[in-house]
Amino acid sequence: MELFFFFFFLLLLPLFIFFNRSSSSDIGFKSYPIVGSLPGLVKNRHRFLDWTVETLSRCPTQTAIFRRPGKQQFVMTANPANVEYILKTKFEYFPKGERFISLLEDFLGRGIFNSDGEMWWKQRKTASYEFNTKSLREFVMTNVTVEINTRLVPVLAEAATTGKLIDLQDILERFAFDNICKLAFNVDSACLGDDGATGVEFMRAFETAATISSQRFQSIVSYSWKIKKKLNIGSERLLRESIMTVHKFADNIVRNKIDQGRSSDNKDDLLSRFISNEEMNSPELLRDIVISFILAGRDTTSSALSWFFWLLSMHPEVEHKILEELNSIRARTGKRIGEVYKFEELKLMSYLHAAITESLRLYPPVPVDTMSCVEDNVLPDGTFVGKAWGITYNAYVMGRMESIWGKDCDRFDPERWIDETSGGFRGENPYKFPAFHAGPRMCLGKEMAYIQMKSIAAAVLERFVVEIPGKKERPEILLSVTLRMRGGLFAKVHERS
Repeated sequence: MELFFFFFFLLLLPLFIFFNRSSSSDIGFKSYPIVGSLPGLVKNRHRFLDWTVETLSRCPTQTAIFRRPGKQQFVMTANPANVEYILKTKFEYFPKGERFISLLEDFLGRGIFNSDGEMWWKQRKTASYEFNTKSLREFVMTNVTVEINTRLVPVLAEAATTGKLIDLQDILERFAFDNICKLAFNVDSACLGDDGATGVEFMRAFETAATISSQRFQSIVSYSWKIKKKLNIGSERLLRESIMTVHKFADNIVRNKIDQGRSSDNKDDLLSRFISNEEMNSPELLRDIVISFILAGRDTTSSALSWFFWLLSMHPEVEHKILEELNSIRARTGKRIGEVYKFEELKLMSYLHAAITESLRLYPPVPVDTMSCVEDNVLPDGTFVGKAWGITYNAYVMGRMESIWGKDCDRFDPERWIDETSGGFRGENPYKFPAFHAGPRMCLGKEMAYIQMKSIAAAVLERFVVEIPGKKERPEILLSVTLRMRGGLFAKVHERS
């Protein structure tokens, strides 16, 4: 169905261009009669993020309007003042909105990433309390240590021995999936190193569901996916089948956890804590919470680390500095190589922290985030946003803005995060660097994510040399719910002498 609209649109496109040649502008998203800015989307959908970088870079305020047929338009911004206004100052005026929620509801339900109002607030309140407990942090450290020693290192050691090419992105996704299942649900999915595991089938279905759901946002005709869903054809049929697999897996986790809860006092995992909350323990909502945790814990950290290791392969001088820092910490603490670092030792890794953060600046796991506007508004840069309009802040573009990061904004440079006086890590305004979101929706798992990423990076770099064939060519971006590499990240691993 969408293919029909696409060819129909192409037939009429020359007429639209002819009648609107004088009104097309080099600033912002070009707009044509009837179809608005859709021609640009059709032409650049395969390179959507780079297209938005080029477009917003030309705009004086780093904000542009993407015009759609009809009254409801779409605003995209990479302006930090606007981001703060949307995410903090006027937070209540910019909810997710029903359009956004409806696009992802089949997949995410009404979990914390796809809800507004009281539903969102209750989940946020429960999760906020649990994420700030010392016991959860200790559980994170214990779990990541076990997973590194018993799963990740053996897989990489085998690859080093056999010399075979491995898909590092896939390995990191499996690791992150096992890790979040253990942390959030106290379930061992045994996905890494076990191709027959039930978790692998779920992972593949999860990836498919996430990718197709995110493609709904870029539909040429906004209702085309609804037609395909109604007819149960094409990508929507595959999405339905994938979601059935995802829901079955999540429902089993919830059911087993509820049964265990009746005979167990162990409440360490996050799901058990939600189950004990009477306002949050309906089976459907618990299923949505499970899926949200997996999305947050698997897709984000694995995405961040995949781009991090690719960037390191391009910058051996950064890898050398990380190894120097790790050697210095081992010398001070007396730890042997092979021992996973403790929390207090991870805090000493300022340069590794900076390198990971710099990778997040250039390749944020969630590159764009979308809200709606509940009433007419004017952004700090003067852009008008109408009632029911969509509005997106683009973290991927923001990381490439000369107005924000200077003339070297495209360069991978961890030093920009190091304080010249103390030599320690220097953070940035979250509205300038919104990789972990900002304001009331700030990512609760930020500290947990850094613990995992630094633990994994340190363990891998100390033991192995990771070589990326063809590393000078950037992997093709697969824009799903998170920022992934199309086709994976293939690498050769060698034992480090």
